[in-house]
Amino acid sequence: MTRRAASKKQGGRVRRVAPGAQGLYDPQFEHEACGVGFVVNLKGRKSHDIIRQAIQILVNLDHRGACGCEANTGDGAGILIQTPHEFLKLVSKEAKVKLPAAGQYGVGMVFLPQDKKERANCEKIFESIATEEGQKVLGWRSVPTDHNSLGETARASEPFVRQVFIKRNAKLADDLAFERKLYVIRKRAESEIRPHQRRRRNLRRFDGSSRSQRDRQLSR
Repeated sequence: MTRRAASKKQGGRVRRVAPGAQGLYDPQFEHEACGVGFVVNLKGRKSHDIIRQAIQILVNLDHRGACGCEANTGDGAGILIQTPHEFLKLVSKEAKVKLPAAGQYGVGMVFLPQDKKERANCEKIFESIATEEGQKVLGWRSVPTDHNSLGETARASEPFVRQVFIKRNAKLADDLAFERKLYVIRKRAESEIRPHQRRRRNLRRFDGSSRSQRDRQLSR
């Protein structure tokens, strides 16, 4: 499939417009993007080879990311994958978290303050919000990280990365209802925890990069 913008002459000027819908392309899905790659197995087969290829895409798109005056400080990048249930079931045991069957829980990547007391406070507020939304937090897992390659500027704002596991309420009608509920929990947590941090003059803010039962974001 070839995508080429068409040209229209209007008022003595040439105006470029998106082509019409064709094949898998539809102009309604056009949006801004800065360095995006896509790897997929057309038969839906999961494999670690897809992860390796996705990491290679990040390497190839290194020139598209913003960077500071330090060569080893940038704006960050990551890959989005399907939730690896078998892997999470294994590592969650180390965190003393027992996961239900695939699809019956959501997992979120959460960026928290390095300070242990502030981190615990953020988690407490988050769990309260999840309960108010009718869901149950099964537990938290600290994600292993390696900052040896990071520059001083990046290290100064480095968050403490945790995963939160949220059990699906059996009363929810379907998967989309659970996805919507996870989205509400995320947005409420961001809007309610950040003001609390500002009041305490904590500049290392809470942030939730993703929260879903279907996919998982891995950052580097």
